[in-house]
Amino acid sequence: MGKAAAARKLASAAAFGGGGLSVLGAGLYGVLRGEAALARRMIGNADDPRFPDSTGWYGRGRPGPAIKVALLGDSSAAGYGVERIVETPGAFLASGLAAEADRRVHLRTYAKVGAQSSDLAGQIDLALPNDPDLAVILIGTNDVTHRVRPSQSVRYLAESVRRLLDAGVLVLVGTCPDLGTVKPIPPPLKQVARSWSRRLAAAQAISVVEQGGVAVSLGSILGPDFAAAPAVLFGPDQFHPSAEGYRALAEVLVPSALNALGFGADEPRRRTRGEGTMPVATAAVRAARTPGTELGDKKGLWVELRRRARLRSVPEAPADVDEDAEAVEEEDAVSDG
Repeated sequence: MGKAAAARKLASAAAFGGGGLSVLGAGLYGVLRGEAALARRMIGNADDPRFPDSTGWYGRGRPGPAIKVALLGDSSAAGYGVERIVETPGAFLASGLAAEADRRVHLRTYAKVGAQSSDLAGQIDLALPNDPDLAVILIGTNDVTHRVRPSQSVRYLAESVRRLLDAGVLVLVGTCPDLGTVKPIPPPLKQVARSWSRRLAAAQAISVVEQGGVAVSLGSILGPDFAAAPAVLFGPDQFHPSAEGYRALAEVLVPSALNALGFGADEPRRRTRGEGTMPVATAAVRAARTPGTELGDKKGLWVELRRRARLRSVPEAPADVDEDAEAVEEEDAVSDG
């Protein structure tokens, strides 16, 4: 079975509640579960689940109305492993959006260390009452290392995307990263982790775009740099990203988030090699291998595959309150007086 067909079958199994064993083969699936259990023991669990909370107001001095963003998912969204708010993916993401859109941004982080796709429902319960404009989801790593059936993982994600879209929230999903880049995982387990995470990423992308969301591949975004300088791109446990690693994640998410929100609308340009309109499953498999690749604008069985230029932002520390709005209210009060 080709990779595109396998990804499509896995996504279909998730949609219809199948177990997904036929995609991988029962024997191979058993091997993967055993190998993933070994990976979990080697990497360990987060001893301290605390992380800097990036919730707050970004874009001081910029006009409103504010863009409201909900950040959902696991430790890669929460920013586990860094010590300062400005080093979190939320700060990089919100600062980038504020700078490029020239708007204030209010970010709320609902992500939790150790979260799996099944935990998204609870995070959405907390997010929806705040009426976000955009939900950014980073999920999948813990599903792999905790041996969750891929079809179950994808089904939970699809249900979450559909629920958010039904509530009028735009959805951007960063698919499962390539776990073959993680240093503590030796060969041949490294190849197993890469295969499983890429298949999950492709199936996630298919499910997300079929629901109407936008999927962006994180792929091996940390891979080449990690091989050259692992101490820079990964945190002390060599599994969670460092501040520079989180910056790299945000660089590929900000352009797609801006486009989804209607800022920086696409201008006519020449397509680069590998871009174009193609069958969803084919695009999803290609995207899983290429970080920063976006899947969106689904039309029937076809989808647009794009590679957007990364946007590097200077992170700012968030404010607890909308200082600009308060200043305007004070000016109005003085004028009325």
